[in-house]
Amino acid sequence: MSSKTRSNSANHGHSNSGFVPDDGSGREKSAFVIELVEKRPPANTGEKDLQDYDPYQHRQVTHPTTNNETLIHLLKGSLGTGILAMPMAFYHAGYVVGSIGTIAIGLLCTYCIHMLIKVEYEMCKRKKVPSLSYPAVGEAALSDGPGWCRAIAPHIVHVINTFLLIYQLGTCCVYVVFVSSNIKSIVDYYTEEKTDVRLYMLIILLPLILINWVRNLKYLAPFSTIANFITLISFGIILYYIFREPISFDGLIAVGKLRDFPLFFGTVLFALEAIGVILPLENEMKTPRHFGGPFGVLNKAMIVIVTLYVGMGLFGYINYGSDVLGSITLNLPPSEILAQCVKGMLAFAIYITHGIACYVAIDITWNEYLFKRFQSSTRKVFWEYVTRTILVLITFLLAVAIPNLELFISLFGALCLSALGLAFPALMQTACYWHVRKGKAKVLMVLKNVVIAIIGVVGLVVGTYTSISDIIATFFEDGGESGHH
Repeated sequence: MSSKTRSNSANHGHSNSGFVPDDGSGREKSAFVIELVEKRPPANTGEKDLQDYDPYQHRQVTHPTTNNETLIHLLKGSLGTGILAMPMAFYHAGYVVGSIGTIAIGLLCTYCIHMLIKVEYEMCKRKKVPSLSYPAVGEAALSDGPGWCRAIAPHIVHVINTFLLIYQLGTCCVYVVFVSSNIKSIVDYYTEEKTDVRLYMLIILLPLILINWVRNLKYLAPFSTIANFITLISFGIILYYIFREPISFDGLIAVGKLRDFPLFFGTVLFALEAIGVILPLENEMKTPRHFGGPFGVLNKAMIVIVTLYVGMGLFGYINYGSDVLGSITLNLPPSEILAQCVKGMLAFAIYITHGIACYVAIDITWNEYLFKRFQSSTRKVFWEYVTRTILVLITFLLAVAIPNLELFISLFGALCLSALGLAFPALMQTACYWHVRKGKAKVLMVLKNVVIAIIGVVGLVVGTYTSISDIIATFFEDGGESGHH
């Protein structure tokens, strides 16, 4: 993982990294909001050249990634805490609905990512820029749409940034709960006294703050490599535990309760959706045309990801049934040293990647909104550290308030990724081609995107409501112990 590329991705369900190198102003310049005028072609460019403008030909990437490298980055950005929650998602949905539902949500997410990629290419052609970030695509597309879209275009950047920020902070909350729950699970087995999970959160707080004081991403890159290696080994051991038991469907539910489906929906979205890393990865490719397409990098990655998620969810649920916990690591037999090692290894891996996940939240908060306020201040570095500390404390306090892993995952999946992964791409495509497509093609496009947007909005509202209702119930009923249902 390099600080010089925008393909940085945290080692979790997905991440929304977007960075470009220091532009000489003494800070890393964010790739979230790109000033369009910066990347316009030279003034002497001919009219024919503008008509034939191909964004892919104008991209200047210092270290372009190959197709295989991009595939690995995409897989890395989609495999982490999310996949460990899949057996719990299947518990909510049932093994039949869970399997079909995960594949259906995977197909829908993949289709929406393809839409986003095509809209970015189209808007880059129209605006004569080599590449755009997610919020910039939103602003550019809505600016070319019908009147009501043009009215909200200047604000869409802030809306998207807000969702990205909430999602990244939510991911960091999941990390804090995950690490603390796994440490507690190990220690509880070897000590008679059962300690509250919140105490472990308090113990890891100071080192977390210090990790997030690292201002340059390249210093975190070696830790990310170590974390990826540990995660890979840990997943292999978890699969060994899942498949060493004979498969039996006795006592398992094929179709879950309708009321629990939003929890399943939110968890799968959190786990599957890598929408934040899509454009940074595609923008950094040596051959970006190979990202989309029927046999492109995206489809290959999503086939592998969906297969892994269905496998982990289905066989994890078959193995542990109604006893399955918020993270499958908590189900591993505590009496076996290997199982305890997996918990410890994954807790360490997720812990050291917290800084990379939080880096995105810091990038949005500091570089996009606060930097200009403190630009003239002699203490701007001090205020940056204050910002970093406050963001870590927010994730810590949220985790302490409701230390419940599976509800956090479904909440932030439903709240943020329903919008970022489904509703916004549908809105962007509609606005982008509003004045281009005519007649039947336009009607079909609008109808299709309205359906996708409705799925996104209903998923957001119902999923968020269900998760918050369960969080409140858990908080008042059993003190919010992680992993209970």
